[in-house]
Amino acid sequence: MQLKIGRQNILRSGHLSRCLSASTARFAVAWPSPLQHWLSGPAARSLLTSRFASSAATSKVEAEPENIITNPDPAADSKSAEYIRTYEPNCLTTYARPGIVLTDGKGCYVKDIEGRKYLDFSAGIAVTALGHANEEIAKIVYDQAMKTIHTSNLYYNEWTGRLCKLLIERTLATDGMASASRVFVGNSGSEANEAALKFARKYGKTGPKGSPEKTEVVSFHRSFHGRTFGSLSATPNLKYQKPFAPMVPGFKYATFNDVGSLDLITKNTCGVIIEPIQGEGGIFPASQEFMEALRKKCDEVDAILIFDEIQCGLGRTGFLWAHEAFGPLAQPDIMTTAKALGNGIPIGAAIVSEKVAEVIKIGDHGTTFGGNPFATRVAHYVVEQLSTPEFLDSVKHKAELFRAGLEQLKEKYPTIATEIRGSGLMWGVQLNQDPTPVVDAARLRGLLVITAGENTLRIVPPLVIKEEEILEGLEILESAIASL
Repeated sequence: MQLKIGRQNILRSGHLSRCLSASTARFAVAWPSPLQHWLSGPAARSLLTSRFASSAATSKVEAEPENIITNPDPAADSKSAEYIRTYEPNCLTTYARPGIVLTDGKGCYVKDIEGRKYLDFSAGIAVTALGHANEEIAKIVYDQAMKTIHTSNLYYNEWTGRLCKLLIERTLATDGMASASRVFVGNSGSEANEAALKFARKYGKTGPKGSPEKTEVVSFHRSFHGRTFGSLSATPNLKYQKPFAPMVPGFKYATFNDVGSLDLITKNTCGVIIEPIQGEGGIFPASQEFMEALRKKCDEVDAILIFDEIQCGLGRTGFLWAHEAFGPLAQPDIMTTAKALGNGIPIGAAIVSEKVAEVIKIGDHGTTFGGNPFATRVAHYVVEQLSTPEFLDSVKHKAELFRAGLEQLKEKYPTIATEIRGSGLMWGVQLNQDPTPVVDAARLRGLLVITAGENTLRIVPPLVIKEEEILEGLEILESAIASL
């Protein structure tokens, strides 16, 4: 895709240098010294200057970005329109979608049926961490499909145990979940959360302080945990819950990052479920104080603390698990994961501590497809790749390019963008208006971004994204905002 929009006006090297310097100072403790060295060195400035700076850019006269649409929506007589007319009448409509039909991709780009190329800042909603059409995954998929895809959990298979062992080993090698002991493998994030909620209920009834009344679950406003009845009951969003009310009884909703609201956790609470960074709710990170207070409160009443890392985990923040940033005083008893775990192959998992594992007996839970050798072999490869220190460091490096670029967009368009939130390659740009026009304008210029929460642009690209692709995407995003 040949971009023609105005590079010279985007992320000008002088201003971005100041953003980078500020970011480096602000995160001097949190980020490792190689990142500080890279941001302050010539490599970062050279990359930014070569992409955005020119003699015109450094002059006193600044050019406005050109308003050029490279990917217009398909016409009524296009292949895309014909496909939608033919097949949409047979599909149950539960999503509002633009009129493009995606067919293939590579790395951080996808193409539609018309052959037009898009830079993907959505990664299938934080799923394709290793990029589209990953060649090694393709080889694994072919090889395993030629052996066996499914055998059921009535028998052992070659890969479920290996995946569980790898997840525990790699987790214990981090600063997160020191109590990780066993893994239940399912098919999705919602299923992983359903398992976690069931395990918490079982612990509440049969654990050391168990009682028939210890069945309540506490979750938090703005959270999202899934669409099945249990996970939906833990998702206090009226838009999602109202059409299917009444919800499963026993759920209470506290306020995220409000220590005072933790009084909702009582001796009748069996479990508390929380995202260390709220994703669907608008990219809101939890605070250190809040997470430590939450862990302490759960210990006081012997409630199971569940961390939903379905979106924010597996390298998305530059740590294998997002809660590593909180240290040893804020760790879970159960942690759920999915999305990136299969890079697009459906799979989810609940990692549990030994005290949880002790109360789960044969027959307490099950799944037909969960843990099949096809999905678990792919997931094994994904975890191997995402958990290396080199890979995680690369996410931290690229995070600061995003932070600096998005902060500049906020400064340039303060009446539209009001706040930047996030970590690693998980960012939210808070707008003071409906983000749909920005999403549409970006798509028309060859960039796919999605929304979250209330008027929030969500940016969750593949973790393998290159620095030049980050800058290309920020350039398109700036042009999309400017076009409004």
